[in-house]
Amino acid sequence: MRKFLYVLCFGLLFTTCDDGDVFEITLDFDDTFSQCGSLVFYKINTSTSESLSIQFQDLTIEELLEVDENFVYENTILLGSSNVFNYRSYANLPANADDVLFCNDIPPSNLGIERDEVSTGGEVYIRTVLAEDDNDGILSEFEDENLDGDNDPDTNPTDTDGDGIPNYLDADDDGDNVLTIDELDTENLDGDDNPLTNPKNTDANSLINPDTIPDYLDSDDDGDGVDTIDEEGVNTPDNDPTNDITIDDTLNPEGIADYLNDQITTLVPATGYRTHLIRMTYTVTVTVYNISLPSITQQTLEFGTLDDSDTTVITREGSPVFD
Repeated sequence: MRKFLYVLCFGLLFTTCDDGDVFEITLDFDDTFSQCGSLVFYKINTSTSESLSIQFQDLTIEELLEVDENFVYENTILLGSSNVFNYRSYANLPANADDVLFCNDIPPSNLGIERDEVSTGGEVYIRTVLAEDDNDGILSEFEDENLDGDNDPDTNPTDTDGDGIPNYLDADDDGDNVLTIDELDTENLDGDDNPLTNPKNTDANSLINPDTIPDYLDSDDDGDGVDTIDEEGVNTPDNDPTNDITIDDTLNPEGIADYLNDQITTLVPATGYRTHLIRMTYTVTVTVYNISLPSITQQTLEFGTLDDSDTTVITREGSPVFD
């Protein structure tokens, strides 16, 4: 929480103060803010009935997400008559203030605004950073062999299956049409909540072709000589080995999927990769400089980070190359 100190003098139009009428009021706001319309940033403290807001005339949330080749957007906007930084205090702030205060065309008439101060100058610095990942349960930094030594998975990235999508963006690292998140140690047998310290390895004890490669990087999970991607059912060729189960009381008494059973070697070649979804997370931070408000001595304000997953967390389709 960030706390800002305000020295308020009560009197006619707040221009004069009687002796002893100087009060120190501490405002308490979260480190996050919300957005709506085209375009308003705002934060509200319902417990103290106060709000801070920034309204822009010619800026949209879509523009803030248009990052450059370095996955960054930066802009400094001058405050004035068209771009407004505003502080308000209220006598009757409703409990649903987030819904009605800034995002309605017609705000409630019973707010009882006690103070309404607009900055006559200053600047707003906005920075957006885009981070992409495959949301597969493995942190991006652990999906790169780091052969270039820069600890950045985006440069010289590891691409286990050679499909043109680096592992940290690839929902299926080994290209076997079983998603990585479904090939991890979901049972957390070692209790450390890290899928990489005790990775699932189905064919570790295979009598046919044992290996030490974890399933999420293994093109043949059960070690039966048939690649997982090609262990498709004859009647269900949908490029998804997880739903192909041969019913056989002798070879498959437990009814597990063929790609995990080294006794079943039915080969039905896949015709493509499953759709890949890449998660795009935009972090938007705002700082206000050179604030000019009658009751505020604070000159620089870390307005915070935008909290709006509907706007800042987006998915796009990856395009793996299928050979």
